[in-house]
Amino acid sequence: MAYQKLQAYRAADVTPSDTVDIPSVSTAGGAGNNGCVLYCGVAGNIRVLTVGNDDVTLVGVNTGAFIPLQVKRVFATGTTSTNILALW
Repeated sequence: MAYQKLQAYRAADVTPSDTVDIPSVSTAGGAGNNGCVLYCGVAGNIRVLTVGNDDVTLVGVNTGAFIPLQVKRVFATGTTSTNILALW
């Protein structure tokens, strides 16, 4: 039977940027990006770029919410939420 890991083993603060991806901890030297899930520290909107290159805005994300979406960038433009964590 396959084992599915439901807990993160790494975490990092996210600095929203319109041009820079979240540094990857799952690849050598941070090159490439296999994506991460997000934790929302303070409620608001979060605009993201998924690993599938979809640019979407998650509207009205609550404080303490986990975003089960593989994300490679959190945009500064369109993001009002703060204290966002990347989880791997």
